[in-house]
Amino acid sequence: MIIRIVAYLNEAFMLASAASAAIGWYLIRRKRTAAHRRAMLLSVLLGAAFFVSYVLKTVFLGDTTFGGPEPWREPYQIFLQAHSVLATVAAVLGIITLRFALKSRFRPHKKIGPWTVTIWLITAATGLMVFLLLYIIYEPGPTTNMFRAWFGF
Repeated sequence: MIIRIVAYLNEAFMLASAASAAIGWYLIRRKRTAAHRRAMLLSVLLGAAFFVSYVLKTVFLGDTTFGGPEPWREPYQIFLQAHSVLATVAAVLGIITLRFALKSRFRPHKKIGPWTVTIWLITAATGLMVFLLLYIIYEPGPTTNMFRAWFGF
């Protein structure tokens, strides 16, 4: 039960972060710089909250395996890996983009920002699909605590 609650919380953080980033992108295209800054900082905070809650869930509660039909297991794993790569790229770009903004280096910030937000929005969409496949569409598979998986206890 707690695993599902934390999974729903994680997904809420991710989707709220993506929504805030989309709003921030909209605002900067309307030249509303102060509102853009607030929306993007909120997006970063929500993204960080997602990351921290996801890592804590993974370490202390574990990872939930795909519980869907066997023929879908391999395509799901490939999709999950693509999502993970996108998430990593989005996180790195997010840090770089934020750093440019905080240092008032707006020329490179403007160049990398649209890529960052686009990849983050795609990551959020693929993350939503992973969540739906794991917890909504199919009954979740077993959850394995990281320590049990590593050490066998």
